[in-house]
Amino acid sequence: MARKSLEKPAYYVNRELSWLAFNSRVLEEAEDERNPLLERVKFLAITASNLDEFFEIPVAALLQRIEEGNNDAGPDGLTPRQVLQLIARETHASLESQYRTWNKKLLPALATAGIRILGLDDLSDTQRRFVEQYCDREVDPLLTPVTVDPAHPFPRVINKALCGAFLLKKRRSRSSSTYIGVITVPRVLPRLVRLPASNGTDDYIFLADIVLAHAEKMYRGFEIVSAAAFRLTRNSNLYLQEEESRNLLETVHSELANRRKGDAVRLEIQADAAPEIVDRLRGTFELEDWQVFHTDGPVNLSRVMNIYEQTNRAEYKYRSYVAKELNLTGKSTDLFEELRSRDVLLHHPFDSYDAVVKFIQAAADDPRVRSIKQTLYRTSEDSPIIRALIEAAQKKEVTVVVEVKARFDEASNIRWARNLEDAGVQVFHGLVGLKTHCKISLLVRHDPDGVTRSYVHLGTGNYNPVTSRYYTDLSLITADQEITSAAHNVFNYLTAYAEGKNYQPLLVSPLDLAAKCAKLVQRETDHARAGRPARIIAKMNALTDPVLIEALYRASQAGVEIDLIVRGMCALRAGVAGVSDRIRVRSVVGRFLEHSRIFFFANGGQQETYIGSADWMPRNLYDRVEVMVPLRDESIRHRVRDEILEAYLRDNCKARIMMPDGSYVRTGPLGKKRPAGLPSFSAQEFLVDLAEGKQTLDALRQAPALPSLTPAKKATA
Repeated sequence: MARKSLEKPAYYVNRELSWLAFNSRVLEEAEDERNPLLERVKFLAITASNLDEFFEIPVAALLQRIEEGNNDAGPDGLTPRQVLQLIARETHASLESQYRTWNKKLLPALATAGIRILGLDDLSDTQRRFVEQYCDREVDPLLTPVTVDPAHPFPRVINKALCGAFLLKKRRSRSSSTYIGVITVPRVLPRLVRLPASNGTDDYIFLADIVLAHAEKMYRGFEIVSAAAFRLTRNSNLYLQEEESRNLLETVHSELANRRKGDAVRLEIQADAAPEIVDRLRGTFELEDWQVFHTDGPVNLSRVMNIYEQTNRAEYKYRSYVAKELNLTGKSTDLFEELRSRDVLLHHPFDSYDAVVKFIQAAADDPRVRSIKQTLYRTSEDSPIIRALIEAAQKKEVTVVVEVKARFDEASNIRWARNLEDAGVQVFHGLVGLKTHCKISLLVRHDPDGVTRSYVHLGTGNYNPVTSRYYTDLSLITADQEITSAAHNVFNYLTAYAEGKNYQPLLVSPLDLAAKCAKLVQRETDHARAGRPARIIAKMNALTDPVLIEALYRASQAGVEIDLIVRGMCALRAGVAGVSDRIRVRSVVGRFLEHSRIFFFANGGQQETYIGSADWMPRNLYDRVEVMVPLRDESIRHRVRDEILEAYLRDNCKARIMMPDGSYVRTGPLGKKRPAGLPSFSAQEFLVDLAEGKQTLDALRQAPALPSLTPAKKATA
């Protein structure tokens, strides 16, 4: 039988459009009345924040490619200009959906709940006096009005700063000329101002509304003909010449200033803004018509996150839960003794992240620990891990690889790097041209039995105790000699570019991770052809690598059953006849951000499972240092396969299933694809209950299997 070509554009979904589809799934959570009200507001804010980053990075990069004359088509057959046309259509539709959700669903529901977003005309006398005093005391001293004329050029509007634009006319002038005025809304003040309320309600007003109303005091001698809030999004990609840089830290630091002044890529402005204001702003920022977004409500909906944060109404938020703490077994007196007898796997946030923090803190405090090596990609502002490393540097060898190019965390990471260096820590910034994205904490300890051993933590998420509370991630802590030895080799690679003979049993990008993943998929393909058990379950944030997608297609054609749990972008099409009949793709969007990466292979009956920091995307496979680690403990492998992965495969509440055309269908009532009477099952809620002891694995075994919406068929290719 002739080998079927898999290079047809029809077999691939455009990555940018796939990302927009993911953001639409997040918006569905804002619309879903089964979610607590304030959580729905939070989901809406997340979709707006996501769209900001989409314009700052992918759209900006696309515009840059077009400007440079690069019009090469991707695997989906679309050129950059064609993609941009589709993005223009989809992002405008997305914005309309966001504001429709805000105006038609959330605002009325909030008002009914006694959470009111008021305009100036809605204020009581007491609230009006409060606003006047707030302006005099807090707002007015921070405002700098600008009138644009030959002596006062248009002010430099920084990235994502909320501003007011005013059409002005001089009161004592016979001229009909108009001017543009601009006031930046102070960033140091809360975007939403809480108002006094005596009737038990939670009342708020947007700071921008206050600023626009008080502009008249700033422009005495002018008549304000029209006013509108606006916001500019700029290209936030950092364009670094690392090879020519003498000091990467200083290069990134100086380039950060340019991010605030990058080329404009989007203008958001109130829908009722005067056409003259819109035209002048569009011309000033050199934007095309499609880059102007008219908002039917408050500019920048990410501001509504303040409602969630400031409103203390437990009944309108997800119920709180207590993460499971790590308990030592047997006669172990400390974690190190425990690790000498078994590996430890933690599933966050259901398992407390405190165990990871304590692992690093114990290394800092324990006099038996000789050295600590640590990678840092992102961490929290007041990081206990950073504090522990600084304290440890006074007593032992501490080496930290800080990724100063972690997007939007560059300034924070530069600050951490300098603080660590000042404390005596050896700080490195990874390798030229590569981001250090792997999550490794490695320590060397002289144990009580006289043996010097290494212990390592390898994770799928950042060393950030804050985000660990709402990101799902996995942590493996082990004293396995082969794994710790390979981890030492990874650090040698990061600090000296010294390549080890091999990194087994780890898979390390950009060295061998992509090739070995392809071999693992090929091995399943060979097992299927030989009639042996063949199955792949892969959970990740994104799947866009053409090489691995083609390998999965070949595996499907050979008879491998494949379930992909992909939160965000997925360029693979599931259920295409003769190509991906046996591939099912689902995306779970719920209370927690799905961030763990898990890869299960049936391997002819000798099952293997890996976890790691890498998605199956070109940037992770070829442009970053990433690590995947096998789970060698049989009980841990069973837990990951039969508890964690099985829960996500049975989710019929928060899962969306990809259809052959690349669209997603919700499996719950909104999607009407769950058969009537079939009990609902949410993987995340089950895992919360399991951690709290309110559920057992029997509940998972009894949960109904989700009927496949793309049923497996006999391969035809």
